[in-house]
Parts: sequence; structure tokens; C-alpha cells
Amino acid sequence: MDSLKTASDTLFILLGAIMVLAMHAGFAFLEVGTVRKKNQVNALVKILADFAVSTVAYFAIGFTVAYGTDFFIGASQIAEKSGYDITRFFFLLTFAAAIPAIISGGIAERAKFNPQLAATFVLVGFVYPFFEGIAWNQHFGIQAWLKGTFGQEFHDFAGSVVVHAMGGWIALPAVLLLGARHGRYGKNGVIAAHPPSSIPFLALGAWILAVGWFGFNVMSAQTLDKISGLVAANSLMAMAGGTIAALIIGRNDPGFAYNGPLAGLVAVCAGSDLMHPLGALATGLIAGGLFVYAFTFTQNRLKIDDVLGVWPLHGLCGAWGGIAAGIFGAEALGGLGGVSLPAQVIMTGMAIIIALVGGGAVYGTLKMFVGLRLDQEEEYNGADLTIHRITATPDTRDL
Repeated sequence: MDSLKTASDTLFILLGAIMVLAMHAGFAFLEVGTVRKKNQVNALVKILADFAVSTVAYFAIGFTVAYGTDFFIGASQIAEKSGYDITRFFFLLTFAAAIPAIISGGIAERAKFNPQLAATFVLVGFVYPFFEGIAWNQHFGIQAWLKGTFGQEFHDFAGSVVVHAMGGWIALPAVLLLGARHGRYGKNGVIAAHPPSSIPFLALGAWILAVGWFGFNVMSAQTLDKISGLVAANSLMAMAGGTIAALIIGRNDPGFAYNGPLAGLVAVCAGSDLMHPLGALATGLIAGGLFVYAFTFTQNRLKIDDVLGVWPLHGLCGAWGGIAAGIFGAEALGGLGGVSLPAQVIMTGMAIIIALVGGGAVYGTLKMFVGLRLDQEEEYNGADLTIHRITATPDTRDL
């Protein structure tokens, strides 16, 4: 029976890894549909290349930083327990690789290719797993201190803070250091609109992400005996809440409508195993509204050219999710309990600080020594021609 359970757990987490792997196609098409046509190929290649680099970085360094073990051992040892440990690595890798996939959307259309791959290696190898180890593997005794002080550890079931907030807040210094796309903001205060190149591709990306998210959240149980249909139901309710809020507040704008469900899903990750479905709905509603207001404010008032709005979507909604777990996870609001709001706030704040420092150090160093962005002519021609020497829809007269 033990061998059957181990095999079942391995299959369970493998299916989760495959579903989250598929989400990276969602990241790709969400970016393809949002950027201008001259940058679509670059969006597709970036997501794939970042995933490959993330795999190597997390295998060689990141997993060890977070969990203190590695796979530089014989294949016979790796294959023990139906290969559960290496499959768990695969599952957690797909989370780690979400960090550069998130960043990619913020720095789109003007970032150099190779410096971003270098940033991916360092972020996935060191910065992300540093906090991952604190939150999910008891590093530095911080979780024990939170429990001793507030009665409960920081709770993040599926990564609202560990993955999404970290990704969004790491992206912020990258976006600021790059600066806005040329022509986006005029000296006289005029803002040049860069509408999405393809709403169908944007919608396809959002749908792929939303479907894969049920693997992201439900399979975060990591063993079959811990699976909970409550996680799936709460994910569904948060997705619906985010959609409705973004649709109404965004005045039927399709870009907001299709990012709304993602905002809700980002926010519900942390407390999806604790909340009542009505609490998850409220979490999603707030996240959807937060995204629309924050995206509009950062673009139009602060003039931060975050192309896909990854800081509002992942950074702010992820941080909200960490706090929401402490609110709607409480028994007083219908949750299962076992969560402390002060612990949630403190660890969420710690994640933001680590992300800002780590992201600023990585991208600041790259900007100083090799540069981060394409020159003005290269940006005008588009990343597709500049970097990849082909466009998404090459003129047939040139063939």
C-alpha cells in the first residue's frame, strides 16, 4: 500500500506540474496579445527561453537554496519512491519559472534579450528561493518566531505572496530602471495609446492561465491525501469575482475583463484552502477592482510604463492575497482558522522588501555593466526584427 500511495502522490503532483507548465503558454499569449505586432515573436521566445534558463538555475542552485537538497546523486536514488522528490522539484520549478514570466510582461517591447536571461538565472537561482525557503521551509526561524509571537505561522498555500507578489515587486525596479517606451509619454502630458495587438490572443492567454490555475492551486497540496475540493471552489469563486469587478469598473474594456479573473486567482492562492467560498468571492472582487484602479493610476498618473500591468496584477493583488488569507481565513468570517493576520502582514511586507532589494540589485547591476534596453532605433523597428530577424507575420513578398 505504501508503494501505491507513493506512486499515486507522484502522479498527482506530476499532473499539477504539467498543468502549471501549460500556464506558461498562457503567459506567452497574454503578452503576445497585449504588445504591438512588432514585438510578438520576442514575447513568445522570451517565455520559452526564460523557462529553459529557470530549469537549469533551479535544478543547479535554487532548489538547494530553498530546501537544502539536490539531485547530484545517482539516478537509482532519484528514482526511489517512484521519483516523487524529482517530480516535486518539477512542480516547484514551474512556480519558480513564473517569476521571469511575470517580469517579461512588465519590461516588454524595449528590453534586451540576453541581459534578461542573465537576470532570470540569478533571480530563480538565488533571490526567489531565498524567500521560498523562509516561507515554505522554515529557514532562519522566522516562521517559528511568527508562531511564537502571534500564535500562527505565515500561511501561503499556493503562492499569492511567495510567487506572485515576489514576481510583481521584482518587476517594479526592472520597469523603473528601463524607463518608458519611446513615445509613450509626451512632454506636454499627452499619453500615446498602445492598444493590444490581438484581443483574441490576449483572451486565449488568460483562459490558458485560468484553467492551469486549478493545477497551480489544487495540486499545491502536493500529496493526494491532502487534496481539497474547497481549494477548487474558492479558486472558481475568486476568478468570478475578479472578472465581475474588472468588467464593471473597467467599463467593459476587454483587456481589463480578461485580466480580472487573473487578479482574483492571484489573490486567492494564499488562502484558497482556508476561506469560505463567499470569502473567496470577496477576495476576488477586491482584487479585480484593485487591478483596474492601480493599472490606470500607474499608467496615467505615475507614468510607469508597465506594459502588462504586472506590478498591479501580481505585485499588489498578490500582496492583497497574503493579507486576505488572514482576514477571510479566520473562523469569524467563515474560514477554517489557523491563520494570523499580523503574521500575514509581516511576512507579506518582508517579501516586498526582499523582492525590491533583489530585483533592484540584479537589474541595477545589469544596467550598469551591460545595459538593459534596446536603443531607440532598435525599439522603433521592434524586438522581433532587432533580436530575432523575423516578424510574426512576414510579408510573403519577401519569401
